[in-house]
Amino acid sequence: MKKYTYSAKNSDNPRKWYVVDAEGMVLGRLASAVAARLRGKYSPLYTPHVDTGDSVIVINAEKVVLTGRKLDQKMYYRHSGYMGGLKSITARKLLEKRPEDLVRFAVKGMLPKNRLGRKLFKKLKVYAGNEHPHAAQQPEPLKIEG
Repeated sequence: MKKYTYSAKNSDNPRKWYVVDAEGMVLGRLASAVAARLRGKYSPLYTPHVDTGDSVIVINAEKVVLTGRKLDQKMYYRHSGYMGGLKSITARKLLEKRPEDLVRFAVKGMLPKNRLGRKLFKKLKVYAGNEHPHAAQQPEPLKIEG
């Protein structure tokens, strides 16, 4: 009797597309559920070093909710590469300016920090409004509790 651990291959997983409505959802809870769906952790075929997840479309990113005083206290930083080039923006201003980035940054922080994580991140599509151009993929609605 041969005993071995099954390791999934890219061809084993039938890829699906899901659409998530972020209206009224807490940012962290939304991001953790989306990151788990991108990784494929819900699947019995889950293998940590293989992309076994699905593609996710997040709509209504502008209507996401942050709890407590995070809107004013949470800061996002970037650097231009020049001396003194550190720029910062609060979550409130980022939500007004580019609400898609708020969701992208939250999900990206929950994915692996390697080439697999970068590949998974490309399967995430975020839109501020209610419309998305991925109707041809026939995305199924995904209900996230919380």
